[in-house]
Amino acid sequence: MFFFRYFFIIASTVIITSANSDYVDTELISEIEKKYDIYAKKRFFYQQQMLDSIKDATDEKKLDAVNSFYNDVKYQSDKKNYGVSDYWATPYEFLARDSGDCEDYVIAKYFALKHLGVDEKKMFFFYVKSTKFTESHMVLAYYKKPSSIPLILDNYNLKVLPANKRDDLKPIFRLQAGAIEKVSTGEKVVSQKVGRKWDLLIQNIQRRVI
Repeated sequence: MFFFRYFFIIASTVIITSANSDYVDTELISEIEKKYDIYAKKRFFYQQQMLDSIKDATDEKKLDAVNSFYNDVKYQSDKKNYGVSDYWATPYEFLARDSGDCEDYVIAKYFALKHLGVDEKKMFFFYVKSTKFTESHMVLAYYKKPSSIPLILDNYNLKVLPANKRDDLKPIFRLQAGAIEKVSTGEKVVSQKVGRKWDLLIQNIQRRVI
């Protein structure tokens, strides 16, 4: 059973447009079409349609819609996608390639929800162990209130469920903006590797890496 103590960490600044503007501008979409194909362009069109349809919805409806949309993307390992064992893709790379691993789903969902106005202080990345899979896994958690049981967005489970309904997951580390907390003790953990990955992700988003 999940049990999370709410822990606030200041998030890094990332330029994200408001829900009243396009999430990805036409110039970048044109670059994506040139690098990939017309089908990649269409995915970004459908993404904008989805975001526009829920921009005035409740947080819970936004979570459901965003989780469902990105879970249609195919799972593929970083080794096959990028030729490296571990890479955090930008939301642009993830949707343009139409494939990614668990971290990429979490990143894409996080930044789409942030674009929609969901408070980033309510969202955390979680490294977990799954009873169904041998490899490490990452999910996105959303806290409606600090005392709430978080809702879990997971590419292996199509439904957004409260953490106490996800007995198949054991939380290990909680991350926000590259800062880490060990769930079992609440201890802050310093990891230069994770810090570098977060910083590189932010740089790549700002550079609009596709």
